[in-house]
Amino acid sequence: MRPDGWHLTEDLDAFLTHAGEFLRSRPALHTTPLTVIEKLRTHGADAYGAEATLFGRLESGGEVRALFYRPPSHRLTLTPLSPEHADHLAAHLAGLDLPLSGVTADHDTATAFAQAWQRHTGAAPAPWWRGRLHRLDTLTPPTPLPKGRGHLVDAQDHAQLIAWCGEFTAAVGETPPIDAASWAHSRFADKHFTFWQTPDGTPVSMAGSTSMVGGMIRVDPVYTPPHLQGRGYAGAVTVEVSSAALAAGAAEVVLFTNPANPTSNALYRRIGYVPVADFTGYAFSYEAPEAGQGNGRRHAPLPTPRSGRDDAQCPGGGLSRQG
Repeated sequence: MRPDGWHLTEDLDAFLTHAGEFLRSRPALHTTPLTVIEKLRTHGADAYGAEATLFGRLESGGEVRALFYRPPSHRLTLTPLSPEHADHLAAHLAGLDLPLSGVTADHDTATAFAQAWQRHTGAAPAPWWRGRLHRLDTLTPPTPLPKGRGHLVDAQDHAQLIAWCGEFTAAVGETPPIDAASWAHSRFADKHFTFWQTPDGTPVSMAGSTSMVGGMIRVDPVYTPPHLQGRGYAGAVTVEVSSAALAAGAAEVVLFTNPANPTSNALYRRIGYVPVADFTGYAFSYEAPEAGQGNGRRHAPLPTPRSGRDDAQCPGGGLSRQG
C-alpha cells in the first residue's frame, strides 16, 4: 500500500492509473479537471504550453481522496479539500518552492487554500473569478419556444462562429481575444457548436459543448448578441444542446453561470438546471505588503489570469451572455 499523503508527478499516464477512477467518480463536480486532463491526454503534454503540467493526488487508506493539477499558467486547480488538507498541501508546495499564480476550486476549498498559501508564502490573494456550477435535472423546454430551429455549426458557419466567440470573450472579460489567427489554439476550437436560427436561416444565438468524458458534457459557452437578447434565443439553443447531450448518452450535463447574473441563473433553472456548488478563483500577488512574510520566500511577480478556466488558459465551464 502506498503511504498516505500527497503524491506528485508530471507523468499523466501514471497519474490517471491511480487517480482516474476518482476523477470519474463525481463527473459533475469534477467537470473542469475532466476536460482539461482529457485534452492533455488526447492532444499531448504541451497542449497548454511547453512547461510540464504538475499533477497531485491525496491518498489515505489506499484510496484517492482529492487531486490537483498545475498547468504552465501556474494556476492550481483543486477538487474539494478540508481546511486541514488545504493547509497541508499549501505547506508542501511552498516547501518545494513551487510558484503559483492563483488557485481555482469550489469556494470553500479555494478560500482555505488561498489563506493557507498566504500564511506559508506571504502572497496576497484576491478573488478574480466566481462561477456557479449547475447540473441538468429534468430538461424542461421553455414555452413557447421562439420560432426557428437548431443548426449544427459546419464549415460554412466558421466565420460567424469565430466572430461570436470573439464577442463572447470580450463581453465576459476573457483573454486573450479570439480571432481567426488564434482560433486553433483557443479553448473553443475543440468544442461542438449549435446555432439557433430563425425560420429564414439567420443565426441569432449559439451554444457550445465539450466532448463527453467520464459520462459528462459541459455546455459552454452560450452567447446571444446584445441586440438580439431578451427574445428567448439563449434558452432555445441551450435546450437544443442539452437535449443533444442527453441523446449522446451523457449521464451528467453541466454548465457554469455568473452567480451575480440573476437573468442567466433564472433562465437555466427554468429549463431544468439545478445549482451544485459555487466556485472561486483567487490570483496571488507577491508584490503586496504582506509578501515576504510567512516562510520568507519571494517569488517573481506572476501575471493575474483573466479567463475562467485552464481549458481557456480553468474552473471549467462557460459563463453565458444571455438572450
